[in-house]
Amino acid sequence: MSKSEILPADHPGVATGKVGVLLVNLGTPDGYDKKNMRKYLREFLSDQRVIEWSRLYWYPILYGIVLNTRPKKSGAAYETIWNREKNESPLRTFTRSQSEKLSNSLKDLAGVVVDWGMRYGNPSIKERLTQLKDAGCERIVIFPLYPQYSASTTATVNDKAFEVLSGMRWMPAIRTVYAYHDEPVYIRALADSIRNHLAGLDFVPEKVIASFHGIPKSYFEKGDPYHCHCLKTSRLLQEELGWDEGRLITCFQSRFGPEEWLQPYTDKTIEKLAKEGVKNIAVFNPGFVSDCLETLEEIAVEGADIFHQAGGTNFSHIPCLNDSKEGMMVIEEIIRRELQGWV
Repeated sequence: MSKSEILPADHPGVATGKVGVLLVNLGTPDGYDKKNMRKYLREFLSDQRVIEWSRLYWYPILYGIVLNTRPKKSGAAYETIWNREKNESPLRTFTRSQSEKLSNSLKDLAGVVVDWGMRYGNPSIKERLTQLKDAGCERIVIFPLYPQYSASTTATVNDKAFEVLSGMRWMPAIRTVYAYHDEPVYIRALADSIRNHLAGLDFVPEKVIASFHGIPKSYFEKGDPYHCHCLKTSRLLQEELGWDEGRLITCFQSRFGPEEWLQPYTDKTIEKLAKEGVKNIAVFNPGFVSDCLETLEEIAVEGADIFHQAGGTNFSHIPCLNDSKEGMMVIEEIIRRELQGWV
C-alpha cells in the first residue's frame, strides 16, 4: 500500500531525504537571575551522569542546600560575562555562530541541515532533534562538542538524544561523534591559537597551563577515559609546539563537592607557581570548545586574581577556539568525515 493510498488528499505529507547535523554543547541558563539559575542548576545537577551519588543521599543536599545557595553566587558570576547585546551567555552566542558558520561551509553538500542545541537549558536536544526530523532529516549526526570523552559530558548528550528518539514512532538513523582529543586538525588548531596569542603579548610566559575541566577521581577509577584523553592532548600539543618538557603544565579546574577530583588543581597550581617566583604565565582551556563561565570568569578573572595576590606579575588567558577560523576547521573536518556515506 503506498503512502498516497493511506493519507487523505489534503494531507501535507512527510518531509524526507535530508541529513541533519546537531551540534550540542553543555548548556546555559536563560538568564542570571535566581529563578533561571535555579532551573538550570536543578537540571544540570540532577543528571546522574554528572553526580553519581545515590539520589537518597544527593537530593536532600541538592534541594536543601545547593539550590538555595548556589543560584545567587553563580548568577553573580554569569552577570559579569553576560552578552548584554544579545541578552544571553557567551556559550549560546558562540554555539549558534558555530552552527551558522558550519551550515555555510557545508553548502556544497546538498540536503544537509545544521542545527545546534544544549544538553541543559535551551534550546533543548528534544526541541532541535524534533525540528530536524520534521525538516525531513532521515539521518542525523549528533556532535557532542567535547574534545575529550567523559561519561559526564559526551555520554550524557548521547543518553538524552536516544531518550528523545525512544519516543519517536519513525526514528531517524543516528551517528554520534566520538572524542577528538588526538585529531591532528584539533592539535594544530590549538597550537596555532596559542602561538598567535603569545605573539601578541608584551611578555613571555615562563609557564603555560592547560586547564581542563575536572571530574571526580572516583569516575576515573571506574574506567572513565577522560584523564587519559587530557594527558594525550597535552602531550601531542607540546610536541606540536616544540616546547621543552615542563613549560606546559596540565591541570584540572571547577571541582565541586567534598570528594577528591583529578589533580593537580588549576587554582592551587597558579598560586604555587607565583609563590615559587614565577612572574609570567598564560592559561588556556583545551577541553572547552567555546568560552563560557568556567573560562571567562573562573580562569580569566579568578585565576588572574589568585596569581597576582600570590606575587605573580603578568597573567594572560588564551581564548578558546570558539568560532574562529581554526576552531571551525576542526568542526568542519570532523563533520565532513562523519557524513561520508550519507551525502
